[in-house]
Amino acid sequence: MKKRISRTARTAGLRFNKRAATVAANGFDWLFRRRRLVKSGRTWFELVHDGDLMSVRYYGLPDEDDIELADGTRMPIERNRHPVPLVIVPPLGVTADVFDLLPQRSLVRYMAARGFDVYLIDWGRPRREHAHLGFDDYADKLFGTALDKIRRHAGKQDVSLMGWCMGGLLCLMHQGLEQDPHIRNIVTVASPIDMRGAGLLGELGKAINGPAQLLRRYTSLRLEALAPERLYAPPFLTTLSFKLTNPVGSVTTYWDLVTNLWDREFVETYSTTSDYLNRMLMYPGGVIRDMTVKIAVDNKLAAGRIEVGKRVAEIDRISCPLLAFAGETDTLVSPDVAGKLVDVVASTDKEFRVAPGGHMGVILGSRAQAVVWAQSADWLAERSAAGEQV
Repeated sequence: MKKRISRTARTAGLRFNKRAATVAANGFDWLFRRRRLVKSGRTWFELVHDGDLMSVRYYGLPDEDDIELADGTRMPIERNRHPVPLVIVPPLGVTADVFDLLPQRSLVRYMAARGFDVYLIDWGRPRREHAHLGFDDYADKLFGTALDKIRRHAGKQDVSLMGWCMGGLLCLMHQGLEQDPHIRNIVTVASPIDMRGAGLLGELGKAINGPAQLLRRYTSLRLEALAPERLYAPPFLTTLSFKLTNPVGSVTTYWDLVTNLWDREFVETYSTTSDYLNRMLMYPGGVIRDMTVKIAVDNKLAAGRIEVGKRVAEIDRISCPLLAFAGETDTLVSPDVAGKLVDVVASTDKEFRVAPGGHMGVILGSRAQAVVWAQSADWLAERSAAGEQV
């Protein structure tokens, strides 16, 4: 009996020592070698275009026979490629690696494994000299350049677009400007359309609309006349705004880290996610001005038409197949703010779906792969046959 107790105690002691050593090693890496824990941007890509600010990446057929998914299972690679390439468009303010966050939770890797030739637009790292950039620069000039480079590289004209948040708005504004018959499909995720709906953005739009209208009526002050150089948002404000979409989670995750230091995979996931959140980018003042005046105050996206520079993007004339997602618990862009899109566009093949997660979780969370990613891949595959429109 004593020997059995002694053996049990010795086994428990060995387990404790092993876990303590693991905690110490992971804690040391977190404090002094954090870059070793960050796993974003690990998927190989070809640089198709490298401009002064914007660049384009190409993610082709993965080398493996299968890839690991977020739930630990493995998915075989689809060797037969879909004829229509997929262009993924991130929002401004985040790095392009947001869609290659972790090897098992990489949107670009997943879509490439599902049979798509994947192109990712990288909006670059804006600096003070880029503060003047507005909707016309991103939705018209830079977007047009990106699609031109993609089509030359792919040797095809037809493409599908998929954008998260502001990335989805840029897709819509570009197509609203061009009415390009070779943009076959559009997928938007948590993209704000109706600024009179619920959620933080909807409430913000309603809150500033009244004062803005009074300023227009009784003063000569015009928000659109403000110098964009004075409006740019430094990176820490972008980080703060994203963290405010889940303020409780931003605090409790530190305790999660401490209690899970023994789990290397958890520490790597935590480190990668926090690195992404803490490396947000500057928002150009011109974009902030355009968003404030044209979207928040005038609510022009909900009306279907919005000025982009000296041109008008006619969102209400978009006729290509469209799939729009919203996060069920998104406090920033609520479902009724995002769902208005299907009422605005002229597409006959259009659908709005609500998926689990908040503003980031709906596209980046552990459940996004099985819902938004998988459903988008299935939907696009049905509409990406050569020479066909659904």
